[in-house]
Amino acid sequence: MTNLVEIDSLEAIIVIDNELDALSTTQPNTVINNGRLPNIAMASKAFVENRGACKKEFHMEDICCGAHGFSALLTATKDGVKHTMMFDTGPEGQAWERNAKRLGIDLASIERIQLSHWHRDHSGGMERAVEMITKAKPPGSEPVIVDLHPDRPAYRGLMAGPNPVSMQADPTFAEIEAAGGKVEKNANAHTVLDDMFLVSGMIPRVTGYEKGVLNGIRFETEKGTWVKDEEIADERFLMCNLKGKGIVMFTGCSHGGVVNASRNAMELLGGSVPLHAVIGGYHLVADQEVNVQNTVRDLKALKPNVLLPGHCSGWRVKFEIEKEMPGKLVPCTVGSRYTF
Repeated sequence: MTNLVEIDSLEAIIVIDNELDALSTTQPNTVINNGRLPNIAMASKAFVENRGACKKEFHMEDICCGAHGFSALLTATKDGVKHTMMFDTGPEGQAWERNAKRLGIDLASIERIQLSHWHRDHSGGMERAVEMITKAKPPGSEPVIVDLHPDRPAYRGLMAGPNPVSMQADPTFAEIEAAGGKVEKNANAHTVLDDMFLVSGMIPRVTGYEKGVLNGIRFETEKGTWVKDEEIADERFLMCNLKGKGIVMFTGCSHGGVVNASRNAMELLGGSVPLHAVIGGYHLVADQEVNVQNTVRDLKALKPNVLLPGHCSGWRVKFEIEKEMPGKLVPCTVGSRYTF
């Protein structure tokens, strides 16, 4: 994928993540963290008279809220040209709408949405996000493009002993288009938006220990039965090539393994571009906690400059990263703005 161009800068705003931390600073020399604090509003005359010389106040209702899922707004810049896209939309429309409004996002600027994979905690806010973006655009504008893997399961779930437990259905292609989006179905790697972003194809499983979702299942409508679906083969990551730094990669859940995804990102550029940053879900919780040490060992060998584990990463991998790669860890928390 040599047509992926080098960009001059990249801004990432975390719209949905499990964790909120609006106050912590980041490690020096990693990224510029313009962490989102509550709006500091001008106070009324009565307010000023009642509180001495104070003329402003924090509004707590402007702080973002955590939710189980992931969504990031990304703006790439090259030679003064900007392109903006959304990576995932979190678990449900109300959470996405609330945080997008509190962050003051310019919805009309969003040109594309990419869904990392068909799981409700990443797709649940899709319809509402598309509706809001469509409404924000000037009349006659091109619809927001929604980049989806063509293999959408009717339902996904987990086997709990002998019994299947279903997740909520993802929005359908028709529902997304009814909300105002233009669906593009892609299974293979491709670049978008003047080649500033690259959407991966299927992530090769090569490490041996990154095996997907234990007991994962999907419902086959034609057969009327649940079948094994542990690989989550439709999962795709998103990446940019930052001038002078290297690959900045966004991953939804890393069901195929964050190491496998990181290696694949480097392979897509011929192995000549270094790995700079990995942002999003590392999926090292529940049955995957046993892979924390192997994962950090193999990530360390790739020599990334900054790691931002969020969503489904779990606290154990954050501890291990800070122990093995001190200074590389940056919290990936909802409402934060990172500039690369």
